[in-house]
Amino acid sequence: MLYRFGEFALDADRRELRRGPQQVAIAPQVFDLLEYLIKNRHRVVSKDDLITAIWDGRVVSESALSTRMNAVRCAIGDTGEDQRFIRTLLCKGVRFVGIVHEGPGLESQVSAGASKEHAALPLPDRPSIAVLPFVNMSGDPQQDYFADGMLEEIITALSRLRWLFVIARNSSLTYKGRAIDVREVGRELGVRYVLEGSVRKSANQVRITGQLIDTSSGAHIWADRFDGAIDDIFDLQDQVTASVVGAIAPEIEQAEIERASRKPTENLDAYDYYLQGMAKLYQATKEANGNALRLFYKAVQLDPNFASAYGMAAWCYT
Repeated sequence: MLYRFGEFALDADRRELRRGPQQVAIAPQVFDLLEYLIKNRHRVVSKDDLITAIWDGRVVSESALSTRMNAVRCAIGDTGEDQRFIRTLLCKGVRFVGIVHEGPGLESQVSAGASKEHAALPLPDRPSIAVLPFVNMSGDPQQDYFADGMLEEIITALSRLRWLFVIARNSSLTYKGRAIDVREVGRELGVRYVLEGSVRKSANQVRITGQLIDTSSGAHIWADRFDGAIDDIFDLQDQVTASVVGAIAPEIEQAEIERASRKPTENLDAYDYYLQGMAKLYQATKEANGNALRLFYKAVQLDPNFASAYGMAAWCYT
C-alpha cells in the first residue's frame, strides 16, 4: 500500500519513505512508528498503543519513545511547533492529521506501468508547466469554444515568463476529454507542474476554477475560482487570464524555492549527523542543544553545501 501525504510517499510494501523523487533515510523502527500513525490517523493514539504496537508491550522509557517520535517528525519535516502532520494532544497522545491518499504500492505500479516508463521525459533545467484543457461543466457542447479560449490565453500569457518552460497548446489539447493522472502527464510531457480547471456558464454568468498541482507528488499548490459576467467574453478572458497568471507565477516561484531548500544531501553520513542533531535539538535542554550544534557542524564538514544543517546550527545559536 502507498500512502501519499504532502510531498511525501510511504510505501508499506517496499518499506520506503520518499520526499518527491528522493528516498528519505529512516530507521526500521521509526518507519514502523510512522506507518502505524498513518494507518490509525482516524483516532488519537496513546503511549500505551504505541508501546503495544511497536515494542510488543515491552517496557520502554519515556525518553526512548520521545526520541523515536522526534525522529519521525524529523523524517517528514515536521516540528513540535508546526505539527503539520503529527499533532500532540496533552495527556491523551498523538494523531496523524495530514491529508493522506491511499493507492497501490510501487511494486504493483511497476508491473502496470513498465511499458510506459520508457516514455518519461526528463525535466528541463527550469520550472515547467502544462496547462490542461479546461473542462466545460455547462452541459452545453457549444460552450467548448470558451474553455478552449481560456486554455490558449493562459498558455500565451505564461509563455511570456522567460523563466518558465510552458508546453505548447497542441500538446496540451491531446488530453482533452480524457481521464488523466497528473503524475502521468508530468512524465509524458516532462513538466513539474500542471494547471487544470473548469468552466461553468449559467445564463449571463460564468464561473472559472483553477488548480495548480505538483506532478511529482500530486500535491495541490494553489486553487481558486473566478466569477464574472459574460457580456464581453474577451474582456472576461483577459481578466481571468491576468488573475490566474498573477496568482500562480509567485506560487511556482515559492514552490521552487522550497523544493531547493528541501533537497537532501547526497552524503549519507552528513545526513545521519543531521538526523542525530535534530533528535538532540528536540530534547530542548542546554546540554542537548550543545550536542546538537556539534552534530550539525560535523554534517556541514562532510557536505559544505548542506543548507539545512547550517540552518539548524543557526537555530541552536538562537
